[in-house]
Amino acid sequence: MKRLVIFLLAIMPMAFMLSIAEAKPNKQKVVLYVHLHCEDCCNKILKNIPFDKELKNGVKDLVFNMEEQTVTVTYDANKTDVPTIQKAFAKIGKPATTHKPEHHEEHHHEHHGHQH
Repeated sequence: MKRLVIFLLAIMPMAFMLSIAEAKPNKQKVVLYVHLHCEDCCNKILKNIPFDKELKNGVKDLVFNMEEQTVTVTYDANKTDVPTIQKAFAKIGKPATTHKPEHHEEHHHEHHGHQH
């Protein structure tokens, strides 16, 4: 019986270490395409996304690129995921996709196949 107790005491610290490893942030990045009209759009995202309850404080950083119409989201994959982040963007009227959307209104500005 003593051997069993010693064995349990030996594996308990390892189990404890494993639970700590799981709690460590698993930082991931995703680039989301979001229609950003102006600075107010960025501010709306900044004021809402990191605090959305369903994201469980999983959003760690937001980087905006107005020219590319993207938001790079750094998040903790242990707390949230890309579909949940996209739902949070949709809730505030800023639908976000992981691929570049086709904007029909921009076609007159683009010259496909031509270099400037």
